[in-house]
Amino acid sequence: MRMQTFRAAKSVLAVSLALCGICGMTAASAQPQTPQSLTPQQQRFHDIYKELIEINTTHSVGDNTAAARAMEKRLIEAGFAPGDIQIFEPFPKKGNMVLRFKGDGSKKPLLLLAHIDVVEARREDWKTDPFKLQETGGYFTARGAIDDKAMAAALVSVVGQLKQEGFRPKRDVILALTADEERGDALSNGAFWLINNKPELLQAEFGINEGGGGELRGGKPNLHRMQVAEKMYTTYMLEARDVGGHSSIPTKTNPIYALSAALERLGNYSFPVKLADVTKTYFARSAPFATGQLAEDMRAVGSGNPDASVIERMSANPAYNAQFRTTCVATMVQAGHAENALPQSAKATVNCRILPHDDPDEVERQLTQVVGNDKIVVRNMGKPLRSPASPLNGDLVKTVESITQQMWPGVPVIPAMSTGATDSRFMRNAGIPMYGVSGLFVEPSDARSHGLDERIEIQRLYDGREFLYRLVSELAK
Repeated sequence: MRMQTFRAAKSVLAVSLALCGICGMTAASAQPQTPQSLTPQQQRFHDIYKELIEINTTHSVGDNTAAARAMEKRLIEAGFAPGDIQIFEPFPKKGNMVLRFKGDGSKKPLLLLAHIDVVEARREDWKTDPFKLQETGGYFTARGAIDDKAMAAALVSVVGQLKQEGFRPKRDVILALTADEERGDALSNGAFWLINNKPELLQAEFGINEGGGGELRGGKPNLHRMQVAEKMYTTYMLEARDVGGHSSIPTKTNPIYALSAALERLGNYSFPVKLADVTKTYFARSAPFATGQLAEDMRAVGSGNPDASVIERMSANPAYNAQFRTTCVATMVQAGHAENALPQSAKATVNCRILPHDDPDEVERQLTQVVGNDKIVVRNMGKPLRSPASPLNGDLVKTVESITQQMWPGVPVIPAMSTGATDSRFMRNAGIPMYGVSGLFVEPSDARSHGLDERIEIQRLYDGREFLYRLVSELAK
């Protein structure tokens, strides 16, 4: 992966305001927005956001197609022709929407990607109804308040505003709202289906998606992450079998013991450290915002030549450890069939997150070696999809840096690798460089995506929407 040094742009408030247009958002805006103080475009965004959140799009009982059609209606109201928008429903209630905002063709297209499905949420576990937008205490609270309906609603409102303003893009702007990102099942995943069945609709010079975002420290913006890579996802089933028998006559071939020993070896094993350019850059640029030993260790990792003691100290933090190496972890275990019988089988599910520059075949070989028992079958449940990192160059990176400095002076843009997975992997695999960046800032200690009472500060949501308005405007003109 090619990496280039980020160049921070100077903050120019006049340019910032000119680009903002009628949005009325500036870096100086500190007071939470109220319904009375919202601009017309902010109010329209609020209404889109509320409508999208209150359409249940969980896998169990939700309807992604209904959400896609609701967004189609919003875009038509903004001035797009019905022929500009297509809805695809390859699976019942798993609809996907694709809009093409035609440009003059002088530049290659820009892809805006967001998923509109959400993870499950049980009403009895939440303080409030997860599918009714709450606006209390300075926060928006609901399932999908951040992941990923904040970005989806923002992009719908952004392209709608540009259309209403008579904006004429130099490149086609493609907006794809997709289903089933949260399930992890590639076969029904909307982004995967589109890129494999309608690739001509998504082909672009580059695209933006979730996966990045801003970090608050003590309520103040600290850094702005841009996701340029993510780990590969794959799962293995480990199975030990035996003839079983009566529990009153134990044997030495008990598969529970065999599997337990293998899992203990796995738990004590660390895959080799392999530092990618994005990892080194991430720690080098994060070091100035740390103190003491941690800052020194980050600089050492950023240099690309940390000694063993540095790696050992930093690996004690699970988040840093996952940046350094491939990981494989036991997540489920099943064994035995009766309390008074020797087990005939014992199974364990092992989930692996493989570095994008690692070799999946070598990882499997290492995993089998760690298991260390040829009577335990190691079976891959689905080959990982390779996903090359996106290069840190070009108009998008420079623009993200410039707008970040306009809105949050002094806040650095830091490239990052996600230890989880997003739909960007499907696009990167198809040759479309993707960048996870949103302008949405949250406190790490208050990150509630996928969790109870998911929320985002009201002001931070409007700021994120403004960031995306400026970003899409600049990239498309």
